Amino acid sequence: MAICTNRIWEDFSTPLKNYIKKRIPNELDSDDVLQEVFIRIHNNIGSLMDDNKIHAWIYRITRNTIADYYRKHDKVFPSAELSEELTDEFEEDQSFNGEISACLRTMIDQLPEKYKQAIIITEFQNVTQKELSQKMGISLSGAKSRVQRAKEKLKEMLLDCCYLELDRRGNVIDYKHKSEDCKYCQ
Repeated sequence: MAICTNRIWEDFSTPLKNYIKKRIPNELDSDDVLQEVFIRIHNNIGSLMDDNKIHAWIYRITRNTIADYYRKHDKVFPSAELSEELTDEFEEDQSFNGEISACLRTMIDQLPEKYKQAIIITEFQNVTQKELSQKMGISLSGAKSRVQRAKEKLKEMLLDCCYLELDRRGNVIDYKHKSEDCKYCQ
């Protein structure tokens, strides 16, 4: 599928503008950063290997462009504002992680039984994959394969349902439902 930058503009300009304005309150500067983001998207769209990862790719470009803006202008938040902003972002991150966790619980229940058991035992009961293989009477490679397939299925279900933005640690920092009638995230 060829990706059109005009379509990206239509789909992402408003959410990106809001994202940038939260981090750069000056209207003119935030407009400049948005323009720079779309220049980078346009110039680098050919480097996107997987069209399904466009959302994360665009937000990574946006975060990098915001960081470049602050480096270029030697701007620093006053420490009180920075502390307050970090606290707000941390609480928001925790909220997003909690909401996505609730969706994942519903998704786990929808997995075929063998995958459901593999993920519950290894991820929630802190059992190693070797112990899982012994418990289920399957080979170690079979246990590893089951856990891997369960994770892949969960990832597919989540990405079918939502656009996610993750930080470096893998925490959800923003998400958007692809449709209002997502059967997992209600």
